[in-house]
Amino acid sequence: MKIIKILGTGCPSCVSTEKVVSEVVNELNLEAKIIKITEIMDIMMYDVMRTPAIVIDEKVVLNGKVPSKEEVKAMLVDNFSNNACCSDENLNDSCCSTDEKESGCC
Repeated sequence: MKIIKILGTGCPSCVSTEKVVSEVVNELNLEAKIIKITEIMDIMMYDVMRTPAIVIDEKVVLNGKVPSKEEVKAMLVDNFSNNACCSDENLNDSCCSTDEKESGCC
């Protein structure tokens, strides 16, 4: 399961970002947990100077603006596929059978 963090103190832009991310996660039926981080000291640990920000699996993927649904979809689809068992990066991992490797999917 992916961990998606929304960094922001609760301003309207941060609330909008959380809403957009939640909608996209639900629309794509992704297995993800969304966590809202509102404490300034916790936000600063990510070296984020402008909020809202989105962090996926401890990597800051966006900051300083409210993303569109299309931007969030692209980020999540890319991030979920890059970490899939049989993604191009992991194609030689033992978790993928020969048939799955040849077809390019798990």
